[in-house]
Formats: sequence, C-alpha cells, structure tokens
Amino acid sequence: MRRLNRKKTLSLMKELDAFPKVPESYVETSASGGTVSLIAFTTIAFLTIMEFMVYRDTWMKYEYEVDKDFTSKLRINIDITVAMRCQYVGADVLDLAETMVASADGLIYEPVPFELTPQQKELQRMLQLIQSRLQEEHSLQDVIFKSAFKSASTALPPREDNSLQSPDACRIHGHLYVNKVAGNFHITVGKAIPHPRGHAHLAALVSHESYNFSHRIDHLSFGELIPGIINPLDGTEKIASDHNQMFQYFITVVPTKLHTYKISAETHQFSVTERERVINHAAGSHGVSGIFMKYDISSLMVTVTEEHMPFWQFLVRLCGIIGGIFSTTGILHGFGRFVAEIIFCRFRLGSYKSTSVPLPDGHTSNHLPLITDNNTH
Repeated sequence: MRRLNRKKTLSLMKELDAFPKVPESYVETSASGGTVSLIAFTTIAFLTIMEFMVYRDTWMKYEYEVDKDFTSKLRINIDITVAMRCQYVGADVLDLAETMVASADGLIYEPVPFELTPQQKELQRMLQLIQSRLQEEHSLQDVIFKSAFKSASTALPPREDNSLQSPDACRIHGHLYVNKVAGNFHITVGKAIPHPRGHAHLAALVSHESYNFSHRIDHLSFGELIPGIINPLDGTEKIASDHNQMFQYFITVVPTKLHTYKISAETHQFSVTERERVINHAAGSHGVSGIFMKYDISSLMVTVTEEHMPFWQFLVRLCGIIGGIFSTTGILHGFGRFVAEIIFCRFRLGSYKSTSVPLPDGHTSNHLPLITDNNTH
C-alpha cells in the first residue's frame, strides 16, 4: 500500500515537472549554436564580474527633515593665519541675540611666519586643487564622506625648518561654542572690549600703515571636528591689495548627521559666497577693515547614510542577468536560423529551371517531369 502511494506521488510529481528532459539522441548541435553559446557565456561572465563590483560598492543616501534642536550650542572650529602681529588683532563672535563670545573662551593666538614651508605649500596646493574639483564634480563629496575617519587629518603639517625668521603673522586657532542662531565671527584691528551697546575694538593705538589683512584659512568648520572632511574654505588664501580692506564671507550652515561604515557623527556642512572691497570713506565705501564671516543656520537637517546592496538583491539581479542572456541569445539564434533557412531555400529553388513537356492534345506543360524508371534508361 505504501509502495502504491509512493508511486502515485512520484507520478504526480513527474506530471508537475516544468523542466522536461530531452533524450540526447534527439538533441542536434550546430556550429552556429556553439558560437552563440560561447558569446552568451562570455557576456554572462563579464556582466557577473561587473555586478559583483556594484555589489561591493556603496552609495550615500540623503534624507531631509526639519531641525528641531535650537537649544544646543554650535561649535566653530577655526584655524586662520593673519599677516599681522598678534597684539594688533582680535577675534570674537557676536550673534543676533547680541551675545558676544570672546576669543579668550577657546582661541589661541600664536605668532608664526606668514610664509609657508615647501611641504606646507604642497599640501595647500593639493587642497586648492581638491576645492576646484569639488566645485565641478559634486559627486566627489560622497567619496570624501566615505573616506572620513578619525585618524586622518587635513591640517597643515608642522614647520620642519628651524630658521630664525621672525614671526610676522598671527595664527588664530581653536574652537568656540556659540548660540545656534545667526552670528558674525570677525577678526579686526585691536582687542575686543565689552560695551553696553554691543562691543568695540581698541584700534586707536594701531597705525593704518600696519594694517594687513592678508590671510590664509587652513581650516574652518562647524560642529564636531571630523578629520578627513574637506570644507569649502579649507586652503583659501587672500592677499590684501590695500591697508584698509574688508574681506566678507557669507556662510549658510546646514546641520548634518553622518553615518558611514567608518564613522558616525553630527556635524555641519556649509556653503559660502565671498566678497572683498577697499574701505574708502571719501568714495562712499564705508566699513571696518578686517575679516568678517557672517553665518546663518538652516532650518533643514540632512542625514547622510552610507548604504550597501543587500545580498538577496545581488542574487536576484544575478539570476536576471543569466536568465535574460540565455533567453535573448536563444531568441536571436532561432530568428537567425529562420532567416538563413528562408534565404537558402529561395536560393535553391531559383537554381532549378522549368522545362516544357509536350502533351498529346498539343498543349505544353511547364511542370518538372516525373523521374521514372523508363526515363532513366
């Protein structure tokens, strides 16, 4: 009884077989079929390798939402060198809430030579080249996000020479914590002092001939410091053409959450436009000489996540490639054989010429005569 049920089950499964087997004696092979099969296998191997490379690669996914955090502090990371002595310049931040953050809260004034060493110049040229490429190829920003990790650094290397060159510039570096509202970070003549109506700088004791706001921005970023991330102003160098000159940078800061396979951090991206002009009150160009960075905080937050193709999706795409190529090559091969057979058949039929056969009633027949045994003798 069990054997009978087993046989019925096997026979039922055979009827459901969607892949019937053809005996080898009924299979006909041809040179054209072998050629098409070779092309199909080569194409499958090539596309499989390309698909595997796509599977190994990752891409960045961008998501946007409203930033609901307005109570936390914003960190500003600064490394700027000004071509003036440290006792002549002062840096601070004043925001829209009229809150002043003095440079003494986190910035260091370091006397240094303004001229860079050959090694430092090489890194600066590299940064400027990357900045120019980033303006043309925006997709390179994804590569920078992927390569960001905490052990890398884009800061200038320390000076390797021990020359006796006197320091003629001031390097202002460090970080400040400010309110998460629009503000103005500036470097101008004189140290900042508190004032009931805002703030002021003691610039009266500095002669105008010593004004020189030529500067180099080695690093400027907002939020958590992530070495390896190149910001829009990194490597910027401006040379003043006049003693009384104002450099302005208008910055829009976008809160950003970065999640990659190497790092997860909360930082800020920013875009910048710049402007410079000479202060000449007689010509109507009013203002204060110095470097002014006016920043505004965007209300949108961007979440950047590095994603990878799932393994099941890779298998589905691979099966689609193999099945599609086999089906397509089979259809093309069958169509090619069909066309070839039609052409060859017409060629063979055209090689036979019709002959006239006289009939007893005087008519003629254009049909081919039958070949009989009498005709062969």
